Amino acid sequence: MRSFFSFTFLCCLLFLNRPAHAQSDSDHTYRKPLQEVLEQISQRFGVKVKYSREQVKDKWVNYAGWRFRPDLNQTFEEVLKPLDMKVNDEGHGVYKLKEYEYHRWAPADGWAMLDSLSKRYPSLESWEKRKAALKPAIFQALQLSPMPRPAATKPVLTRKRLFDGYTVENISIELIPGLYLNGSVYKPAKMKGKVPVVMSPDGHWAGHRYRKDCQVRCATLARMGAMAVSYDLFGWGESLLQFKSSDHRRSLAMTIQTLGGIRMLDYIYGLPQTDRQRIAISGGSGGGSHTVLMAALDDRITLSAPVVSLSSYFFGGCPCESGMPIHFAEGGTNNVELAAMAAPRPQLVVSDGQDWTAQMPEHDFPWLQRQYARYGASALVENVHLPKEGHDFGYSKRKALYDFLVRHFKLDASRIRTHAGDYDETGCTVEPEKALYAFGDNGEYLPATAIHGFDELVSAFDRYRKK
Repeated sequence: MRSFFSFTFLCCLLFLNRPAHAQSDSDHTYRKPLQEVLEQISQRFGVKVKYSREQVKDKWVNYAGWRFRPDLNQTFEEVLKPLDMKVNDEGHGVYKLKEYEYHRWAPADGWAMLDSLSKRYPSLESWEKRKAALKPAIFQALQLSPMPRPAATKPVLTRKRLFDGYTVENISIELIPGLYLNGSVYKPAKMKGKVPVVMSPDGHWAGHRYRKDCQVRCATLARMGAMAVSYDLFGWGESLLQFKSSDHRRSLAMTIQTLGGIRMLDYIYGLPQTDRQRIAISGGSGGGSHTVLMAALDDRITLSAPVVSLSSYFFGGCPCESGMPIHFAEGGTNNVELAAMAAPRPQLVVSDGQDWTAQMPEHDFPWLQRQYARYGASALVENVHLPKEGHDFGYSKRKALYDFLVRHFKLDASRIRTHAGDYDETGCTVEPEKALYAFGDNGEYLPATAIHGFDELVSAFDRYRKK
């Protein structure tokens, strides 16, 4: 008898303590662990789903069995969308679990949004009203309305270094008290009269503005008679003297980068040797997103060239590109509509075949051309599409930029252009990284009053913008 009661008691304990997911009924919302549901999907559809333990830990699917559909993709969406997750198709029946990517849409969705937007402005007059409404709304979204006043200090330049046909100086600009933007200024060795300027914001590539392709691009432009200015992203490059690299992935990064671009443009615009009718901006990847935004917001920029970045269905995978709600402005916008705000100023769009710009010629670029056509300026926007190339700022992308600037800014390429139409970049010197530092080899010239850390930045920014 005693054995019987012991056995019965044990069974009761097991029943009462069994996992909730074992009770798959309506009283318990047919709840199952995400890992178990993914295993069931794999078995039912004969596929493999890759995931890490952390991705599925403590995640549950309510009404799990009810979310299955005859179609695999629809089943994935039903199961994962409530969890803000998705899968990427890696081919051959293999899928990889991913967090929901708010910044990445299906191409058809981006195209549909563009088509819907264009219905709002059937005429040039209505398009101009749309632009006039978008600009202040974007500044508001960036927390730059009102715009913080410039810091009282003047930009500081390091010693000038002379190379074959050009010079380089490093620059530091104080954006608000204690916050610095750093970069390098490349100038023609012999400047006669006023010269064009090309702003070169950095992208998300290793090596920052110190990498070879960035130095060579800026040096080549200087050798053709332009002033080229490369500068850091926030929490990137020399900004790491003040902040952690992880701070770059904070939403405020987008605000600080925009403020930095405007302050750099203020500096350039005030130089006596600057030709104010020829001010360009061209960056790649994240620098391309910054390029589009800057050209949309500031009419002092007379030419823009976003490289391997522009897309209606990709809003930028980093908070420095999409962390602030600019894309919700005036009922919603995307980067191609923002690029159209530059019309009718000349614009070059460089795209490739291996990233989110791969389908640029199919819809986004023709749409952009139509906006330029409103001004009778469809010839002023161009797309160089490189279907066999990938996401970089390699020579073919630089050549496209050089060609465009030679044509529109009348740069002198006679010294470095070959009979085949290429550009000889061998005269450019690639300096060691430390040579491009504005604050010394070890940051020893960073002012003692400099902000250190993101929390200090937030406090200083809020305090300064309210003055």
